[in-house]
Amino acid sequence: MDTKNTLPSTPGKLKPEKYYPPYNIHRIRLSKLTLYSSIFLAFIIFFFILSPPSPSPSSLRTHNPWGGPDWEKRVTKSARRSSASSLTVLVTGASGFVGTHVSLALKRRGDGVIGLDNFNRYYDPNLKRARQKVLSRAGVFVVEGFVSLLEASKSANPQPAIVYASSSSVYGLNSKVPFSEKDRTDQPASLYAATKKAGEEIAHAYNHIYGLSVTGLRFFTVYGPWGRPDMAYFFFTKDILKGKQITVFESPDGGSVARDFTYIDDIVKGCLGALDTAKRSTGVDGKKKGNAQYRIFNLGNTAPVPVTELVNILEKLLNVKVKRKVMPMPRNGDVKFTHANISRAQKELGYMPTTDLEGGLKKFVRWYLDFYSPLKNKSVW
Repeated sequence: MDTKNTLPSTPGKLKPEKYYPPYNIHRIRLSKLTLYSSIFLAFIIFFFILSPPSPSPSSLRTHNPWGGPDWEKRVTKSARRSSASSLTVLVTGASGFVGTHVSLALKRRGDGVIGLDNFNRYYDPNLKRARQKVLSRAGVFVVEGFVSLLEASKSANPQPAIVYASSSSVYGLNSKVPFSEKDRTDQPASLYAATKKAGEEIAHAYNHIYGLSVTGLRFFTVYGPWGRPDMAYFFFTKDILKGKQITVFESPDGGSVARDFTYIDDIVKGCLGALDTAKRSTGVDGKKKGNAQYRIFNLGNTAPVPVTELVNILEKLLNVKVKRKVMPMPRNGDVKFTHANISRAQKELGYMPTTDLEGGLKKFVRWYLDFYSPLKNKSVW
């Protein structure tokens, strides 16, 4: 993709030409609203059941919408826990960037994991299929299909606790830095941000009405191996290696555009911390029996880096002279910087990022060359 012709609306993301306007969700019934909300909530929304019994073949046979003894066997094996104190976790968007890393981390520590993914074409599905193979080798089975998670969760017995992915984009036009969970989030600067905020509000409504335990995680510009091709660090790397010119934005006043780049392993630690500290939901048979836990956390690196420095690091790691074109930031929903206040996550989740941008990009570049150009890898590393 030539970034000269397709400009991202933010330095971190390359937006698709098509999107789903938020007004569509007001025209549909509640059951469909929750289906769309599960899409809006993240590329990775996931929920887990605290210490439930592993699913038995007989129960799967009763409720199995896909069917077949081989399917049942794979699901049962994937959901098997190493001990009674371990979790059984359903990870949606399991073949996505963060979903893959979280699934692997859960499986490594002995939790039962079942993945769910629809393998949409938002970006190259071949990369998602490659992640699926990695998960399969680790013992994680990924099922294809949609499910209305919040609707299913409210009526489950016992109700699961829910941990879902949101985004730093919800801070929108907020100018107070670093961004705190207490700051206002009612001024989205893009449609993408508006859908993320809508997801948070829908999750809050299910917490309030049905007693679902809910934790939202606001990710700040996640990067690393197996990442998303629509992110700047990813397509910069691709275009630099092809000798193409890349577009680097500066703020309208000529200042630097900066992002709180957060390495994937640090994000995973935050996700697991949220899972491990989540309390049980309080609803029974779809009815709230008491106040349930509701939490929002920032997961960032709390060290914003100018995008120009990101390019400089890639130039050094790839050993290729970068052809760059500096342009004013487009006025279509962009923000100049992101900066996370992570004090709440530090206190309640034990979250502490440890990877700086250069160290993380070095790991990403090594993976990128292995995955896309394995024979040329030796010439660089």
